[in-house]
Amino acid sequence: MANTRHTNSSRCSKLHLHIVHFTLLAILPLLLSAAASARVSSRSFRQQTREYSSRGQQEQQQATRRFFLPSLRASGSDAPTTTHEEVENVIIIGSGPAGYTAAIYSARANLKPVIFEGTSSTGGQLMATTDVENFPGFPEGILGPDLMMNMRKQAARWGAELESDDVIAVDLQSRPFHVKSAGGRNLKTHSIIIATGAVAKRLNLPNEVKYWSKGVTACAICDGAAPMFSGEPLAVVGGGDSAAEEAVYLTKYSPQIHLLVRGSSMRASKALQDRVLGNKKITVHYNTQVLDVMGDDPDLPFTKSPVTGVKIAPVSEGAKGARELAVRGLFYAIGHDPNTSLFEAFLDIDKKGYVTVQPGTPSTSLEGVFAAGDVQDPHWRQAVTAAGSGCMAALAAERYLSVRGLVREVHQPKEEEEKVVAAPATVSAAGGNGASSSGSSSSSSSSSSTSSGSTSSGGNSEGVQSMALLAESDQSNTYHKGEAALSELLASSSKPILVMFMSKTCGPCRILKPILGRVLKEFEGQVHFVEIDIEEYPDLTMQSSVAGTPTVQVMNLKNRAEGEEVITLRGVKKGSEYKSQIIEALDM
Repeated sequence: MANTRHTNSSRCSKLHLHIVHFTLLAILPLLLSAAASARVSSRSFRQQTREYSSRGQQEQQQATRRFFLPSLRASGSDAPTTTHEEVENVIIIGSGPAGYTAAIYSARANLKPVIFEGTSSTGGQLMATTDVENFPGFPEGILGPDLMMNMRKQAARWGAELESDDVIAVDLQSRPFHVKSAGGRNLKTHSIIIATGAVAKRLNLPNEVKYWSKGVTACAICDGAAPMFSGEPLAVVGGGDSAAEEAVYLTKYSPQIHLLVRGSSMRASKALQDRVLGNKKITVHYNTQVLDVMGDDPDLPFTKSPVTGVKIAPVSEGAKGARELAVRGLFYAIGHDPNTSLFEAFLDIDKKGYVTVQPGTPSTSLEGVFAAGDVQDPHWRQAVTAAGSGCMAALAAERYLSVRGLVREVHQPKEEEEKVVAAPATVSAAGGNGASSSGSSSSSSSSSSTSSGSTSSGGNSEGVQSMALLAESDQSNTYHKGEAALSELLASSSKPILVMFMSKTCGPCRILKPILGRVLKEFEGQVHFVEIDIEEYPDLTMQSSVAGTPTVQVMNLKNRAEGEEVITLRGVKKGSEYKSQIIEALDM
């Protein structure tokens, strides 16, 4: 029995040896092949590693350029600070009390908002007003443009990125949202605050376009000081606060103001109504409609307004009761239409064109998109309510981002935070440069504020101050002021001359100055700039057929024998338009 067990055990051992032998023979070629492949793979891996390392260095260099170039630009006048890969926390479209307040709150929450202020609408409707007497904190009142420049500087102090550019397209169907600007920026963002405000309505009179900006205008503050209106009877259309304010303002320049009110009573506040009715220079025409405007050929040179009258009639009679009212200017103050055309395809808009929001909130019909200010307010439309809604929109956007884990906090550099902490509690009422604010009843004291180092494409100090002040330290003979300087340049220089006609109370002039400042910086030494205050030099203003402010005239003196060629640009234009005129004048 024992021998049998031994024999079986021996046979099993031999069988195991045979199995191992055959197994080794079977897998040996596979092991050899794997070893060869490993050597090839090793060489390939080392080669790929070298290639990857080379590509990595190139990509790192490219990434470094992408990261640092915006920072370098931010220290100058341009402001793009984000790479294509970054997604913004929040983009604010529009300025004014709502937009700037939203920017202040978002910036203080370390969201580093990007705010597109608009090319010609920076500061909103308050840029075209005089004294704001009902905004809390200013017992003596404050000029509308001063209030907006203060808000703008406060937003910049806390790190908001200010873009003096228009948004031309949005895509709210995909997330993150896409925003495209006229200047070529294409940004992605997790949230959007709409603060685009509203634009002045027009009457669409038969001759309205013909005389627009040549006697017919929607901004008494911008154009009322023009010498062509001085001492002439004028008409204001409207019955609300704006109409009352403009009528009172125009009495500074005109002996007779006709306030044309369509209804049987004014809608203005009682205080403003009392001011209008108590002014002997103002005549109120109730139940009156405007049918048309008449005048001389506006394309011919003029020293006085080409408008000679307006055709009016009782509302109840229409054209049958038409008569002509002799005036030399017609000023609109008939309300505003909300700026919502960009968003109609994505959001709920009511019948009047306002963005629909959930009651008591800034939330629109699309999650992550919020609305603030007049663009969503068909009822109150006050500066203080717009500012309050801007605060609500910023807080709602911050909460939206936090709940979804989308916040990318952006802290200011330590030295910049110290500047903000050390900055005075008040900022200059003139926008930070001590610019004169004559014509205002405001006595608010101003102290200079400290620059935050924030990235602003339109917030540098040279834009808000009078660029003529640069003449004192100007080595390039570029910046000048006054009629005498212009006469001397016309007699002695062959360089192109940019003449800016402005007034101290002109809000849009403050918008234009930083735009011109950036353009002129490119052409220092090649052109001359002359600033003309239309109230200081009324004769020159009339001879130049200037109908309002701001007006820029580009004088090309290349062919002096044929006389200077003058191109007139009225209102606020994009920097590229001024630049193209300079290039053409330089024959570049």
